[in-house]
Amino acid sequence: MIPTGLDSPSLPLLVSTPADLRAATATLLDAARSRAADGRPSLGLVPTMGGLHAGHAALARAARTADDVVVVSVFVNPLQFGDQADLERYPRTLDEDLRLLGAQGADLVFAPAVEDMYPGGEPLVRVSAGPTGEVFEGAARPGHFDGMLTVVAKLLNLAQPATRARYRAYFGEKDAQQLALIRRMVLDLNLPVHIEGVPIVRDADGLALSSRNRFLTDDERSAALVLSRTLAALRERAARGEPLDLAAARARITAEEGVDLDYLDVVDPASFVPRADPGPEPHTALAVVAARVGAVRLIDNMALPAPH
Repeated sequence: MIPTGLDSPSLPLLVSTPADLRAATATLLDAARSRAADGRPSLGLVPTMGGLHAGHAALARAARTADDVVVVSVFVNPLQFGDQADLERYPRTLDEDLRLLGAQGADLVFAPAVEDMYPGGEPLVRVSAGPTGEVFEGAARPGHFDGMLTVVAKLLNLAQPATRARYRAYFGEKDAQQLALIRRMVLDLNLPVHIEGVPIVRDADGLALSSRNRFLTDDERSAALVLSRTLAALRERAARGEPLDLAAARARITAEEGVDLDYLDVVDPASFVPRADPGPEPHTALAVVAARVGAVRLIDNMALPAPH
């Protein structure tokens, strides 16, 4: 029997163990098979750590648009946190998350406990992010990407359809380095899933949505806008074929009161190797930034176009 723990039919099914996840996805895919033109339904997985916002809703909507069955995981992964206080502070809002996901048409939410995801205790075998996981966010948060890839590999395995079906997983482009590493892991390990990137969702003033934005004061949130505005200025310069002048862009951020810049650079979006300029082809350069605003660490990025 698949436990839901929910009374409202508008909310997704809720399961907490791998066995119930597999049973539920099998049932949902069997029901969808008759509706698929070729008898091969599709499953879309949206891995999250909860604390959901409109950016996560966009991931669920993308999956709902493309797939017959939509599964969302909600798991605060301790392997991704080097700071215990940061782990404890991360928002846990499962009831609100279920309502948000129900509004997007998600079918199933997998919300395991730590012992369900790591039944043998802290895993001895992990996925290594390699050199790409040691720069930028990896340098600021040692071990973060190893922990992230380890749990994503587990989630991709746990949700993989047991019967003939298409399989996609959705990740936000705001976490660009994470997305690049996940794509490389899927390529290197021959995992049978297609990775879909979903564009950044921003507030009307340009601030990229993040689960951590709720910790910003009004003044800090206003100061944080310097990140997206600086990226937008770099994008405009790239489009005009002008020198990017990263030194001036960095100075603009550091001049903002309350903002402590970690990095601002232009990189290849697949390898995160720094680039001197955007180059002649579109989608070959990404401006990435990270800064601490008050006590909150924020990241953002924008693709730099080829000159018009």
